[in-house]
Amino acid sequence: MTLPLEGLSAIVTGAGRGLGRAEAVELARLGASVVVNDFGRPGRDGSGEASAGPAREVAEEIRAAGGQAVAHTGDVADFEQARGLVELAVSSFGKLDVLVNNAGILRDRMVFSMSEEEWDSVIRVHLKGHFNTTRFAAVHWRERSKAAGGPVHGRIVNTSSEAFLGGSAGQPNYAAAKGGIVGLTTSTALALAKYGVTANAICPRARTRMTEDVFAGFREPQDGGLDPLAPEHVSPLVGYLASPAAAGVNGQLFVVHGGMVAVMERPRVAAKFDTAKEAFSYEELDALLTPHYAARPANETFAATEVLGLGRGWPSAPRVVP
Repeated sequence: MTLPLEGLSAIVTGAGRGLGRAEAVELARLGASVVVNDFGRPGRDGSGEASAGPAREVAEEIRAAGGQAVAHTGDVADFEQARGLVELAVSSFGKLDVLVNNAGILRDRMVFSMSEEEWDSVIRVHLKGHFNTTRFAAVHWRERSKAAGGPVHGRIVNTSSEAFLGGSAGQPNYAAAKGGIVGLTTSTALALAKYGVTANAICPRARTRMTEDVFAGFREPQDGGLDPLAPEHVSPLVGYLASPAAAGVNGQLFVVHGGMVAVMERPRVAAKFDTAKEAFSYEELDALLTPHYAARPANETFAATEVLGLGRGWPSAPRVVP
């Protein structure tokens, strides 16, 4: 039986543990050869592959199960190391077909007490890290498409967050970075479609080392069943979006966790006001907008806080940072 991703190669960033590990293992199970990236100690032999650490352990796990994998410990937020990551995939497996951007960090703080370093580090790892790998993967696919004279198989799966959708108050850096990733995703989707490349984003909810404090109040099942917060609830969607079957899915945003996938709708125009004159004045805007907002629910903003209540049997919506 032919596997859905047989003959394809993939990169998964931040794949040494948690969600990234589950995604790398799932892609390998579906037949892909995988570059397992996780920032850490580099190899001692001068090669691109890691000699130790969680990335190497996951790569060895994949190989032990009969798959193909190599490890990479570079920092995806570094432009040249991201270039090296894509080059490692091409040199190891002949080409790159799938890019899953998952690497991230947290530096939670209210906006009035956040330091410059806490802001910069989160934006750097999440948003710049997504851009760096996307940039070099896009060059690879564009060149392959030109050489082939037509579309190639290219898939990007980016990791956004419900913190962006719901406006997480204690995470202005994280919410901003994750919102930026959605903008990067939709822009990339339009730019690369003609080459056969799709770009989509997921907002996962999973119990990982990064979110252990967030979900501390949500106990794992005592009956031996699968934890609703297990990363394995997320990885099948990543596998699907990486596959040929998802060729018609592009520029989309999904919320996924606990046996549920929600397709998010794009923003729509809720109201439109036209000036009765040549240009708006303060007085005219006051007469139009003030009563408009007075009639709307108190504290309603652009944030879609109702998304945090989605799920199968969730008792309440936790503070979410996937």
